[in-house]
Amino acid sequence: MALQYLLHGTLHVTIYEIDRLKLYGGLCSKIFGSKLYATVDLDKARVARTRMVGKEGYGPKWNETFRIYCGHMISNIIFTVKFEDPIGATLIGRAYVPVEDVIKGTTVDRWVDILDENHNPIHGGSKIHVQLQFFNVTQDANWSQGIRSPAFGGVPYTFFRQREGCRVTLYQDAHVQDDTSYLSLPRDEPYQPHRCWEDIFDAINNAKHLIYITGWSVYTEITLIRDPGRPKPGGNLTLGELLKKKANEGVTVLMLIWDDRTSVEQLKKDGLMATHDQETADYFKNTNVHCVLCPRNPDDGKSIVQGFEIGSMFTHHQKTVVVDSEQPRERSGKRAIVSFLGGIDLCDGRYDSQDHPLFKTLGTIHHEDFHQPNFAGSSIKKGGPREPWHDIHCKLEGPIAWDVLYNFEQRWKKQGGADILIPRSKLDEITIQPSPVTSSTDPETWNVQLFRSIDGGAAAGFPESPDDAAKLGLVSGKDAAIDRSIQDAYINAIRRAKNFIYIENQYFLGSSFGWKSRDIKVEDIGALHLIPKELSLKIVSKIEAGERFAVYIVIPMWPEGIPESASVQAILDWQRRTMEMMYSDVTQALRKKGLNANPRDYLTFFCLGNRETKKDGEYVPPEKPDPDSDYARAQQARRFMIYVHAKMMIVDDEYIIIGSANINQRSMDGGRDSEIAMGAFQPHYLSTNGRAKGQIYSFRMALWKEHLGYLDSSFRYPESLQCVQAVNSTADEFWNMYTSDALREALPGHLLRYPIEISNTGGVTTMTDMEFFPDTKARVLDTKSDYLPPILTT
Repeated sequence: MALQYLLHGTLHVTIYEIDRLKLYGGLCSKIFGSKLYATVDLDKARVARTRMVGKEGYGPKWNETFRIYCGHMISNIIFTVKFEDPIGATLIGRAYVPVEDVIKGTTVDRWVDILDENHNPIHGGSKIHVQLQFFNVTQDANWSQGIRSPAFGGVPYTFFRQREGCRVTLYQDAHVQDDTSYLSLPRDEPYQPHRCWEDIFDAINNAKHLIYITGWSVYTEITLIRDPGRPKPGGNLTLGELLKKKANEGVTVLMLIWDDRTSVEQLKKDGLMATHDQETADYFKNTNVHCVLCPRNPDDGKSIVQGFEIGSMFTHHQKTVVVDSEQPRERSGKRAIVSFLGGIDLCDGRYDSQDHPLFKTLGTIHHEDFHQPNFAGSSIKKGGPREPWHDIHCKLEGPIAWDVLYNFEQRWKKQGGADILIPRSKLDEITIQPSPVTSSTDPETWNVQLFRSIDGGAAAGFPESPDDAAKLGLVSGKDAAIDRSIQDAYINAIRRAKNFIYIENQYFLGSSFGWKSRDIKVEDIGALHLIPKELSLKIVSKIEAGERFAVYIVIPMWPEGIPESASVQAILDWQRRTMEMMYSDVTQALRKKGLNANPRDYLTFFCLGNRETKKDGEYVPPEKPDPDSDYARAQQARRFMIYVHAKMMIVDDEYIIIGSANINQRSMDGGRDSEIAMGAFQPHYLSTNGRAKGQIYSFRMALWKEHLGYLDSSFRYPESLQCVQAVNSTADEFWNMYTSDALREALPGHLLRYPIEISNTGGVTTMTDMEFFPDTKARVLDTKSDYLPPILTT
C-alpha cells in the first residue's frame, strides 16, 4: 500500500490539456461530439472539477487553475477524465500523482499517464498535462496568529471583498425581554441587548422605497411585535398585512420564497417541510406585493439525474431583508440601505426569548403560534411542551448592506421573472451610494465581508471565463460557476484561530473522507466539506505545540422532526461519525504527547434544554396527548429540548460568522442549498495585545449567560482549563437535573452535556442508561439508513 501523508494547507493545481485522445470501439462512437471534463480527487475525495470542453485537435484543452483547501490523509492526487452523457458521465481514465512528490512544496509540472480501471495505460497512451504546488498550512502568515492588524483584508479570492466603515447589530433570539438580566463581569462594559423582530418591524414600517425579502419560509399570519410591555403603533398587524400596507403606499415590495415542490394541493398547502410557501404566494396574489416562489433550479452543467436531485432535494435557504432607511443628519433627504441576515426565518415557531418557555406562554404570546413538529398530532389544544427556538441574526449598515442588496438583485434577475427591480439609476436618486457609516477612528466601527453558497442556477451575473471566475474564488462545476465562500470563510477563520472557537449550529457533520469506513463506502457519502477536520487538526496542532486550545460546539439534541424517523436517525449517525473522527484525532495527539487528559478538555459538545415547574394560572389544554406517546411523556416530565437553529462561529472573541448556513454538505457545497453569511471584526478590538473585548466578546458573554444562567471570571479565557471544566461541569449538572425523574425546581440554565461518552481512543458511545433521548424511543446513536440517499441527509 502506498504511503499516506497529511496534506494540510492549500494545493494549487492547473489542468492544462490531454495530449492525444485515441479512443476505440464503442467508447469512440460515444465520445464523438461529446464534451469532456476532468476532476481533482484527493484519493476518494473529489475537490475540484473543470468546465466541459470539446475535443480540440488531439485532445481537450482546459487551462484551468484551482486553489484547493485540503486537510486529507492521502496517497495520491488523482485526475479523473470523463465525458458527459445525458444521464451522467462515462469514465475515460485516471492519472495519478503520488502525494510524496508534492508534500515538500516543490512545483510539479508533468505529463501524467492516463490509466484505465486496471491501472493500464488507456488506448493510444494518452497523457494529461498538470501542474501542482502544495503550501503547508504552517507557511501561512496568518496560521494561529488571529487577526494581527486592523488592516487585515478579509478572506481572499471571494466574490465580495471586505467592506470597511460598517455598523453591525447582533441579535440573540427573535426577542429580548425588558426584565432579562445581563449582569456584566467586573471591569466589563455593560451589555445592551438588541431586539431582532422589533428592529425588522421598524425597518419595514419606515421603508419609503424598497423592501426586498428572501426566505426559506415566510408566513403572513405571524406578528413581529408581541411583548405586551413594548407595544408599537401598528404592532398588531400581521406580517402579511404590514407588507401589503407598505406596497399600497408605493413601496416596491419583492419577495423570493423557496418553492417547496411538495406544496401542492394533494400534499397539503404547507408542504412536507411546512414552509407555507403556496399559502404565502396565494395571500399576495392580485396585491401590490410581488411574491415569487423559487424552486432550487440546477445550474446548466448538471445531468438529468443531478438536476432532479437538486430540484427535489435542495432549498433556497437564505434569510435576508433589505430596506431603505432614514439617514440621520443627511440634509439631502436621501436614504440609506440597511440589511438583515442570519438564521431566523420570518415564520411561525421562531418568536422566542432567552427564557425559552415550554408552557408558561401558551395562553399568551404562543397561543396562536404553537410550534411542535417533533410529536405526531401535536396542537395547542393538547398543550405543551412547545418547541423553544434559539437563533442568531444580525443587522448590517454601511457598504456591506449594499452587498446583501446585490445578492437579492442577482437572484431576482435569475428567478424573479418580471423586471421590476428598482434600477440603479433610480437608486442613485433616492439613496446615498455605498459609503462608510463609521470613521476608521470610531472604536465601534466594523469591517465586514459577505459570503455565499450559491451557483449559476440561483444567481445571475457570474463571470463565464474560468480565469475571471477563479479570481473571485468561484469553483467550476462543469458548465457553471459555484460560490462556496462560506466554507472558505470558516476554513480561514479556523486556521487563524489562536485560543478558542465557539460554535452554535443546527447541524454538525462533514469531512466524511476522514470517517472510519468499516460499514460504509466513504466515497459514496460525499459530505466532503473541511470544517470538522479543520477543527480537529487545529486542536492537534495546539496539543503538539503544548498550548491550550478549546472548541465548544452547541447543537440541537436531535434534528427537528420525529426523533425515531429514518431521516433524523440517519443525520444523527453522520453526526456521530463526525464526532468520532474528531475525537480520534484529539486522543491520538494526546497519546503521542504522553498526556493523560480528558478529550472534552479540548473539544466538547452541548445541546440546550428546558424544564419548567407548573405555575398558577397556566394555560389548561382541553385535550390530552395520546397515552404512552413521546408527547405525553414530555408533557408529564415538563421538559423538552431548546431547538438550536443558530449558524454562528466566534473565534478568539475577535471574529464572528453569522448566516443561514449549517455545518453540513447541503449548506457548504455551493451547488446544493443556497445560503448567505457575513464574517466581521472590529479593528479596534483585536487580540494582538491582550484580549479582544469588543461587541463580539460581549455577545458571547450574553449567550453564555443565557445558556448557563451565570457568568464567571474564567469565561474571559475560554481556552483555559479552568473555564472549559467549569462549563462542562455545569452542563453535566444541568443534564442530570434535566433527566431526573423528580422535578423539584426549574432548570437554572439551559446548557446540557450532549449525551455521549468518549473513549481513550476517541470512540463515541452513549452515556450509561441513556440509549434513548429522554421521553422518546429514539436512539441517541443509531446506524445509517439503508434506503435514504446520503445526498439527502448530509
